[in-house]
Amino acid sequence: MKKTDTIIFTHGDSDGVCSGAIAKSAYPDARVYFTSPVSLHNRLDMAEDYDNIIICDIAVDERSCVNLYNKINDIASRADVTYIDHHPLPRMCWDEPWFYHDLNTCAAELTYKVFKSRLERDIRRIAVYGAIGDYKDNTPAIKKWTRDWDKRSLYFQAGTLIQALQYVGRNYDFKREITDPLSTDLIPSEIPNLIPYAKKASRIEEELRIRVKELVHPLHSIAYVLDPEGYLSKSAIYAASYGRKGIGIAAEHRNNKAAYDLSLRSRNSSVDINLLLRDIAPQYGGSGGGHPMAAGARIPEEKLDAFLQEFDRRVNLAETKQGDL
Repeated sequence: MKKTDTIIFTHGDSDGVCSGAIAKSAYPDARVYFTSPVSLHNRLDMAEDYDNIIICDIAVDERSCVNLYNKINDIASRADVTYIDHHPLPRMCWDEPWFYHDLNTCAAELTYKVFKSRLERDIRRIAVYGAIGDYKDNTPAIKKWTRDWDKRSLYFQAGTLIQALQYVGRNYDFKREITDPLSTDLIPSEIPNLIPYAKKASRIEEELRIRVKELVHPLHSIAYVLDPEGYLSKSAIYAASYGRKGIGIAAEHRNNKAAYDLSLRSRNSSVDINLLLRDIAPQYGGSGGGHPMAAGARIPEEKLDAFLQEFDRRVNLAETKQGDL
């Protein structure tokens, strides 16, 4: 039997954790669970007995979007639903009162705005952490909110949280443990284990940076690294840096999937890697998507090289067209 009327589903990265903490600050007795775009449909079975369902920072998976839409609409007929997201949508539009969507903010900022009437003003600080973690700290609201604190302290606290979450990976039990104190506006450096975990993550990242510098493979317009033995997203950043290219890709082999998981990071604002991935990945039996400058994909192992060559060709083509304007 449930002890609360509210259940929160959110993503496990820093923006998702901050979004979940903000939603929990609005509903202190809520239960928080971490999930992903491909798992959300099944996860929603857990919400059957709840009167209030909140979903934060979960991208809409293109392959299951129709079924997910129908399922949420069914739930919304008997319960309150709030779905908050900032990822690019599939080729469809969800025009429902329960769906809050803004491509120009992080999910944490949007979550604060949705539940503002239920929140203390200082909870905006958690939204700032989420924005820093999601590279969305340049929006008008975040720049305005940042002025209420020492910016250097905000970045220290955000960095502590981001690095610690990177270190614990998919340890969702730990992430649930830190969501409670974070929702009360306890600064990350005072939450048990975050400082030592952040320090360990930073040491691993420095070793990773040096490794990627040695292993990076530059192509014409992208640079990639295979099996960097470390954080994929950070590996992609360093691949772009040391490959001297606008886009970096880090690929890690998954033996049980016979595929590579990819993280892509862009320094080239003229190329939307989300749109490119959604177009190219299915041609090679894979899937992918995300944001214009940060995305992920899964590509079958035997198709990886061909995918990388085609992605490089398409990026080069997009850059050439942009240069002709």
